[in-house]
Amino acid sequence: MTKLLLLLAFTSAFMVLSASAGNVVCYFASWTIYRPDNGKYTALDVDPNLCTHILYAFVGLGEDGSVRVLDDWELTGLDEMNHLMSLKEQNPNLKIILSMGGWNEGSQKYSAVAASPGLRQAMVQSVLAFVDQYGFDGFDLDWEYPCQRGGVDEDKANFITLLGELKAPLNEKGLILSAAVSGGIASCELSYDIPGVSENLDMINVMVYDFHGAFESFVGHYAPLYASSLDATDEQKTLNVAAGIEYWLDQGADPKKINIGLGTYGRGFALADPNNSSLYAATYGGSEAGPYTRAMGVIGYNEVCELYSSWEYTWDDEQQVPHIQNGNQWLGYDDEKSIQLKVEYANSKGLGGAMVWSLDTDDFRGICGNGPYPILTTINKYLN
Repeated sequence: MTKLLLLLAFTSAFMVLSASAGNVVCYFASWTIYRPDNGKYTALDVDPNLCTHILYAFVGLGEDGSVRVLDDWELTGLDEMNHLMSLKEQNPNLKIILSMGGWNEGSQKYSAVAASPGLRQAMVQSVLAFVDQYGFDGFDLDWEYPCQRGGVDEDKANFITLLGELKAPLNEKGLILSAAVSGGIASCELSYDIPGVSENLDMINVMVYDFHGAFESFVGHYAPLYASSLDATDEQKTLNVAAGIEYWLDQGADPKKINIGLGTYGRGFALADPNNSSLYAATYGGSEAGPYTRAMGVIGYNEVCELYSSWEYTWDDEQQVPHIQNGNQWLGYDDEKSIQLKVEYANSKGLGGAMVWSLDTDDFRGICGNGPYPILTTINKYLN
C-alpha cells in the first residue's frame, strides 16, 4: 500500500510538472526546402521533441472559400506532408496543425469570405475536409489583418463570427483552433474584438515582432522586449513585446490561451552614416541579403551565428535585445540571452506558452557550437 501511495504521488507530481511546461508552437515554413546549402530545411530536419505543436505554413484561401494549396510540388511531389506527419512516430503527443494565410495572402479575400454566410460555411467545410484528409490536429488562421490591407470595418465582427463557426465543428472532433494575431497596439485597435477573439480560440499566437524593419527609414529593433528612452512618441513607446502582450491581457484575453511570439531571425538596415548606429539613426534601405534567407532587410539567426559572428556585438540594456554592426550594415535579432528574457517575461504573466517563427532560421544544424536548435532549446529550458 505504501509503495502504491508513493507511486501515485510521484505520478501526480509528474503530471503537474508536465502540465505546467506550456506550449511550444513552432511554425514550419514549407518553402524553406528550396533554400541552398546549410539553409535548406525540410520536414525531416524538424526535431519533434522540441515543439508541442507544429504549424504547417501556409495554405491559401480561394475566393469560393476553399482551401487553396500554394505549392503542390512541395506538398505532395516532394512528399513533405507525409514527412511532417511521420514526426508523430517519434513523438505521439505532437500536434500538427494546418495554417492558412500569412502576409503574402493579403486581407481582401478573407474579408469577402468572412462577410458571407455562404462562403463562411464553404470555408468551414473545406477546412474540415482538408484537415481530415491529411490527419491534422487542428487549424490555424493567419489573416493579416481584419479591417486592414483591403479589408473593411465590418471585418472586426465578421472575424469573430468566422472563428466561432470554425471552432464549434473543430472542437467537436477534438481538434484545435488557433490564430496568429498582431502584437501592435494600433493594429489591434483596428482589427480585433479581443474578448471575442479569446472566447473563440483555443490558442492565441501574438506576433510581438516586426515592430521595426526596412519598411522604415530609420534604425529600430524588430522585437525589443521593452521601450527605449529614445522612444519619443506615445506610439513609439508601444512598439515592444511587453506593451503588446499587456494590451492583449488588459483587453480581456485569457493569458493561458496566449502564446508569446518569438523570432529566430532579425531585421537589418543599411546605415546612412556608419558612425551613427543608434536607434532612429537614418537608413537608406534594408541590410544585404543573407545566403540562406536571400531577402534584403531580413536575416536568420543561423546566418548571424555562422557567418557574422565577427561583427561588433552590442547589447541594449533598455530594450533587452542585441544587434551587430559591420560598416554600414546593422542587424537587430534575437539570441539565446534575449529569448531567455522574453520567455521569463511570458512566465511572469502566466501565459500559455510561446510561438516560434520559424524553425528554419534557428541554428538547426548546430553549426555555431551550441548544439542544434539553440533558440528552441532555450525556450524549452526556461518556459515555466
